[in-house]
Amino acid sequence: DTSPRVILVQNVGLFSVGKDLKSAKIAGDLAETNAKVISSVEETSTYKFIPEKDLFDVEYWSLEQAKIKKQKKTLEGNVVVITGSTGTIGFETYKIFKNYGAEVVLLDFNRKKIKELQSKIKDTCIYCDVTNKKSVENTFKQICKKFGGIDILISNAGNAPSGTIGEVSDDLLRKSFEVNFFSHHNCASEAVKIMKKQNINGCLLFNISKQSVNPGKNFGPYGLPKSALLSLCKQYAVDYGSYGIRSNGVNADRIRSGLMTDKMIKNRAKARSVTTDNYMRGNLLLNEVKAEDVAKAFFHLATSKKTTGAVLTVDGGNIAASLR
Repeated sequence: DTSPRVILVQNVGLFSVGKDLKSAKIAGDLAETNAKVISSVEETSTYKFIPEKDLFDVEYWSLEQAKIKKQKKTLEGNVVVITGSTGTIGFETYKIFKNYGAEVVLLDFNRKKIKELQSKIKDTCIYCDVTNKKSVENTFKQICKKFGGIDILISNAGNAPSGTIGEVSDDLLRKSFEVNFFSHHNCASEAVKIMKKQNINGCLLFNISKQSVNPGKNFGPYGLPKSALLSLCKQYAVDYGSYGIRSNGVNADRIRSGLMTDKMIKNRAKARSVTTDNYMRGNLLLNEVKAEDVAKAFFHLATSKKTTGAVLTVDGGNIAASLR
């Protein structure tokens, strides 16, 4: 591997490079230590490097070869940002992307939950109000400073207000659009700016919901911005496909989570005049869909290099919600 591990930029500083954050940090630590050693030696004598023929023996001895031969993971080298990460779907998505070698940054607007999550995992957790463009901009700058850029955005934040559409307040509806539509646009617009500068493609993934194509009774305040989000996902695919930036979505339904609580499940079951168990298994496969199923869908779309403008349904089968 002839790729550089350390890049020195005059009047700027030192940048270290690696397959993941840990490797990059090690390279940076070694470079700083080496600089100190060389400076110290040069004060009294002359520092000399070992000959190239000996350098190979030092760098490529048998145990090093064994480490080098380790199989590369699917998402190794990718920086993934997940919004709404403290929720059930967000955290399951974090686990699968981490398992496949990605560096994952977890964002959430709940300060208490993001702090608790940071105490449990080593990966970077950042407070971010995704409905606030300035907060998103500052957060993404922070991510770029630490990781060098962003490769995959999983825009997962959301809430689920309900009510009869002709009777809900304008305030409730506008707030829902801020969370369930504009927050996704805020993050995606900032992400594509970075991806265009990087010029190495990129991927946007949106948690949309089956409500975008198959609205439920008394669920308009949630479904309307989700319908707009479906159009937003496709628009990003159209406008940024020429840059190699893909935009896809997941239409999930009836996932037990912080969004879909037991209370909400009871209310939705009542609205459809069925039991809660039948409501959760009310699909063609008669099988409850779980958060890990949604996470797998995000991973599938992230690794489908020739797919953009697509929406993957994860609902156990619902013909009324199928797109094509």
